[in-house]
Amino acid sequence: MHQYLFFIDGFPIRTYGLVLSLSIILATGVGYFLAKADRRGYEGHIVDLGIYCGVAGLLGARLWDVFFFDWDYYGSHLTELFNVWQGGMAIQGGVILGVLTGVWYCRRHHLDTVHLMDVLAPAIVLGQALGRCANLLNGDAFGAPTGSSFGIVYPATTLAHHVYGNQPLWPAEVWEGQLDLVIFALLLMFRTTQHAKGQCFALYVMLYSAARFGLEFLRGDYTEKVFGLFTSAQTTSLAAFTIALLFFIGLHFYQKNVPTKQKEIPSKSRRKN
Repeated sequence: MHQYLFFIDGFPIRTYGLVLSLSIILATGVGYFLAKADRRGYEGHIVDLGIYCGVAGLLGARLWDVFFFDWDYYGSHLTELFNVWQGGMAIQGGVILGVLTGVWYCRRHHLDTVHLMDVLAPAIVLGQALGRCANLLNGDAFGAPTGSSFGIVYPATTLAHHVYGNQPLWPAEVWEGQLDLVIFALLLMFRTTQHAKGQCFALYVMLYSAARFGLEFLRGDYTEKVFGLFTSAQTTSLAAFTIALLFFIGLHFYQKNVPTKQKEIPSKSRRKN
């Protein structure tokens, strides 16, 4: 685990920033491949979308963490607001602002927003999986103490070590990255089936929310409970899962009725002819 690759005149080149940048680049590349295979002519927009949504995602992840989790500290340390290497990037905020930016871009360029969200859902979760590698290298998004010899012992320079010392911690960020890869594969398989427009993205939200909800029981960085029940990330995940499930089911029944209506129109026109 190396937080720094090398220094240029005392300026550190951090593995966190490098891997995070690679996650955006590789996710954009996979998104380009998926869009080109979709044959709707949207691949020409993917690089621009990757830049806009990538920057928005980073900004949203940081601001979500600062204002919802760490404002007690950053409220009096505003000069450190964008010191992301100190830890503090909330994936929920990144996805929300990134998706909203993507919706804005699609509407501006008259693209089928929901269809493109379906196409790019696997690429989004792949980017999240690679982003968790950055968390591991940086020693943030860490787990709670395991209470045994099993677990990750972080170096003294990391936030995890500052909080828990030499205690072995659950590899929460590692397991989340692995589960994201499983979700990536499941979404690719789901896209080969007959499904309603919007269901693939809804499934992505459901699967990631379920995985995050469970893994939060092992996290050790944010443990405060909302109303004494769940952590803030669990509360967000539960709400997102419920909304996505309702959309998933609703889209199924909506799509089921569409072909029937479409079949009735040609038959009427034939009778008139």
